[in-house]
Amino acid sequence: MRKNRSNAEIEEAIRASMNMTDVPAPELNHVLKAALYQQEAVLRKQPATYQLSFWYLPMILNLITFTLLALLALIVIENSYLSYFAAGICFYADAAGILLTIAGVKRANIKEEITIRIEKRGVPA
Repeated sequence: MRKNRSNAEIEEAIRASMNMTDVPAPELNHVLKAALYQQEAVLRKQPATYQLSFWYLPMILNLITFTLLALLALIVIENSYLSYFAAGICFYADAAGILLTIAGVKRANIKEEITIRIEKRGVPA
């Protein structure tokens, strides 16, 4: 008998919850829609991809490599004229690498070629 009574109470609670007709106010609905449209507009204004350019990377690697070679030449070579000559050639290669990178940026559109594009999540298409 106790089981029937608890089932009746549960059924009453279920029926009461099914009969609820709470409807949000139209003003609240309009406010929520306006906020949603504003968020969509902000997301649409943001670019869909983030671009990370590595046009300067060859220049930096060249600069590091030949600077280290120049330091190595100054340290290892015992003849001072020969060590300065080797270091000068390395510094010349540094300058040539910088100039070639600048020329590549100006003439060959290297910035567009060495770019990684990362897509953002959550941006509507």
